[in-house]
Amino acid sequence: MKKRIIYGEANYEALVAKNGYFVDKTAYIEKLEQVENPVFLRPRRFGKSLWCRILECYYNINQKDEFEYLFGQTYIGRTPTPRHNSCFVLHLDFSTVEVSKSLAEIERNFNNTCNLGIETVIGMNSPWFQERLKIDLTEKVSINLKLLLQFIRQHRLPPLYVIIDEYDNFTNHLLTTHQDQLYRQLTADDSFLKTFFKILKEGRKTGTIDHIFITGVLPITIDDLASAFNIATFVTLDPRFEAMLGFTQSEVNHLLDDIYRDYEIDPATRREVETVIKNQYNGYHFINPSKEALYNSTILMYFLDHLCTYQEIPEYLTDLNLKTDLAWVRRITGSTPLGEDGTRGFVNQLLTTNSIGYGKDELVSKFNMSTFFQKDFFPISFFYLGMLTKQSDFAMRLPNMNMRHIFASYFNELYQIDVSTKYVDMMQGFVDKPDLPKLFADYWRLYVSQLPEATFQIINENFYRTTFYALCSQHLSRWFTWNLERSYPKGRSDLEFVGKYNECFAGLRYVIEFKYYANAELRRRKTTIAKFQLQEEDTLQIAGYVDGLRQEYPESRIAQFVIYCFGNKGFKVFAVD
Repeated sequence: MKKRIIYGEANYEALVAKNGYFVDKTAYIEKLEQVENPVFLRPRRFGKSLWCRILECYYNINQKDEFEYLFGQTYIGRTPTPRHNSCFVLHLDFSTVEVSKSLAEIERNFNNTCNLGIETVIGMNSPWFQERLKIDLTEKVSINLKLLLQFIRQHRLPPLYVIIDEYDNFTNHLLTTHQDQLYRQLTADDSFLKTFFKILKEGRKTGTIDHIFITGVLPITIDDLASAFNIATFVTLDPRFEAMLGFTQSEVNHLLDDIYRDYEIDPATRREVETVIKNQYNGYHFINPSKEALYNSTILMYFLDHLCTYQEIPEYLTDLNLKTDLAWVRRITGSTPLGEDGTRGFVNQLLTTNSIGYGKDELVSKFNMSTFFQKDFFPISFFYLGMLTKQSDFAMRLPNMNMRHIFASYFNELYQIDVSTKYVDMMQGFVDKPDLPKLFADYWRLYVSQLPEATFQIINENFYRTTFYALCSQHLSRWFTWNLERSYPKGRSDLEFVGKYNECFAGLRYVIEFKYYANAELRRRKTTIAKFQLQEEDTLQIAGYVDGLRQEYPESRIAQFVIYCFGNKGFKVFAVD
């Protein structure tokens, strides 16, 4: 039976039953057994929930008879550890805890979620318990968890393996909705949440809990719970586990090999597909910026699902849920002054330089809530959210074009720039008759004209290419993909329009080089925009890129342009022969 791309599936058994493609990460199970109570954080849509379910299937004593079926084709199936299928598994997903404006109601919801998990453990392992242990679902989870652990210890039953997925989901909701006081109450020394983690700690001490694995997104909550759970080992920044979630390039290559073979997709499309997914989903460095970058695995599967179904590049290259990340951008920056020394300055720097410094020591310390929302800490905050990644040991950057698009959108929001339906005629005109100089002229007339005067003090060519790309991709993504800073033997191009192979502009490529001159530079040259001429060095520069492009895609119809932007005075587009 042909394998399938199973997008967004967090149930490992269902993935196996549906014959889904699977990138085998099970070698990390063996490595995790060498770590005490690991806490592993990754941004959303990196496959954390699926990984938690894999761990559950592996350690669950009730699934011993399914071991060969579930893991036979995996690394851990061929070389299992002695602890496989040896535990009761308490698998809790804190994203199901409903959040309200009352601490008492949050506690009730938390108790309900955890008590149902405990009841499931007892029910699924009824031969071991023989109805000798019953829990009261209306009781506090701390009491029921104590009863469960006590029973396991007294009767020498298999130990408990505890998995907590999205441990910080409901606490993060409090932070994003500005319920800071409620968050402080929730993480206070006498809170029900700290009591819960204290019991887990005691279970590890007595041996009734064999192991605890925790995932989430942000380190704030685990830091605020430190006094209750100081036995955690923070492995997020451990080089051994950098590629535990997220796909490496070699894993993606093998996946594409299988997909192209199984679905008989035209091999001529592969280079274009590889370029698109690398631009959109690759670029994450969580530990060592000099090592191989990682792909966002879940969003990549979104793309591949469309590719398998329709054998074409999807119109929208980003899971629309990614746009909810703007809520976190607003929340983190919302407590900082809006001006150029605050939120706007932070966003402006990313759009103009795509680089921002960070304190290396801060990446492993100072995770409390108040610090997390300070401007100097923004790079660390956005790193954990997956919006920034390591560029070096001293700077971070936006990892890919998806994130550039999100920050361009936030720039527009901060400066109240209209990017709605006013561009319809401009985009329709380009589709009817592709004319790059006219498209840029319309961008300048409709978009750049809205920029406040003060922004021209920080604008450069990177800003123009990023916002021009973001605007065009919002309207023209049915027909085109884009490359930003694509590498060639003679350098990196600024911006490229690439006609999708399955659409009417297939084979068409626009290569654009941006140059920026401040108003003072134009005066120094004693010329005007109207008289400004194409510079020879710029012609040679873009010709070098195009030479490399023609070697890769000799059949392409290539047009090349140099666009000069002059402060806030205007622009000039030259088509290069």
